[in-house]
Amino acid sequence: MKTKILGIALFGLTLAAVTYYPQLMANNIDTEVQRHITAKPRIDVVFVLDTTGSMGGLIQTAKEKIWSIATTMASAQQAPEIRIGLVAYRDRGDAYVTRVVDLSSDLDSVYATLMDFQADGGGDGPESVNKALYDAVHNISWSEQDQAYQVIFLVGDAPPHMDYNEVRYPEIIAAATNKGIVVNTIQCGDMPMTVEPWSQIAALSNGEFFQVEQAGGAVAFNTPFDEKIAELSAELDSTRLYYGSEEDKDRMKVKVAATEKMHAGLSAASRARRAEFNASEGGKTNLLGENELVSAVADGRVALDDLDAEALPASLRAMAPEEQVAYVAATAEKRESLQRQIRELSEERGDYIAKKVDEAGGMKASLDQKLYDAVKDQASEAGLEYKDGPAY
Repeated sequence: MKTKILGIALFGLTLAAVTYYPQLMANNIDTEVQRHITAKPRIDVVFVLDTTGSMGGLIQTAKEKIWSIATTMASAQQAPEIRIGLVAYRDRGDAYVTRVVDLSSDLDSVYATLMDFQADGGGDGPESVNKALYDAVHNISWSEQDQAYQVIFLVGDAPPHMDYNEVRYPEIIAAATNKGIVVNTIQCGDMPMTVEPWSQIAALSNGEFFQVEQAGGAVAFNTPFDEKIAELSAELDSTRLYYGSEEDKDRMKVKVAATEKMHAGLSAASRARRAEFNASEGGKTNLLGENELVSAVADGRVALDDLDAEALPASLRAMAPEEQVAYVAATAEKRESLQRQIRELSEERGDYIAKKVDEAGGMKASLDQKLYDAVKDQASEAGLEYKDGPAY
């Protein structure tokens, strides 16, 4: 009797497995397909920047324009996640040979480091370009995501030292190509002996080579809207509330400090460019950082009732629960209003600059346009489509 019952039970289990296994597998496959479909494309861009004495003008241009470049990259039809890294280089005997800032979606912190770079050193012609490229390819945390546009912009005015006992650029570029990294070269000025290696580096990686004037040749308009946008941006930054462990909150204190450094040290035009980037879908991560309470509550990822007092921002701990809810809701409303104002003024700012660019004949030879053209062509292979031209 027991044998018969056991046989019936086994038959039932087998029937259930045969009936439901295909459905379970289909659900798993659907989940994987959906994850692939909904994954954001990623842009990883590393600027390899000559910081020797002759590059002062270009470094200042980079400080003013990196937010416009980020906004241009964020304007793809499917908004990408953007990470930026830096490799600053000089030469042996200088204060440093290379300094590496790894890829990060926290552009504020990356930019705060860029602010500290000054032009100095060099003087003998060739620079440590090979070492800088090696660090950019091998000592940066490049994405392993399939749908990613990975690009290096090598920016400098002097050729590489080929007399050092080190890995040279043909081998380095081969490694970059194997990783799916494109290398574009931007020669500043017109030093003849830089043309050949810069052209070769770009050609070996299917990148673009172009020359600009020593200071960079970027479009740099101030507008009547910059001051107000910068002011609104500072107010927007003040709406961020961070929760979590002390380690989580300490990490965000670093980001807040970087933001405050920018508000204190950047021009109104540059702060307006940052605000425009932060207002884009691609700039959301940079604006908020991690463990931001207002957005987490609005998205339903966190409920205030579920957080221990220690995990709350210090400003909320002394409040009664109903006061906390009201404060977070009011902060969310204020944030939405500020973002709307920034978007409206940024549109007016864009119209103003577009008119100036048109009056100047289109600025087709500008650094902005050359970068945009390279990105538009190369990023298409990662499924990114650009239509609106460069942001200024």
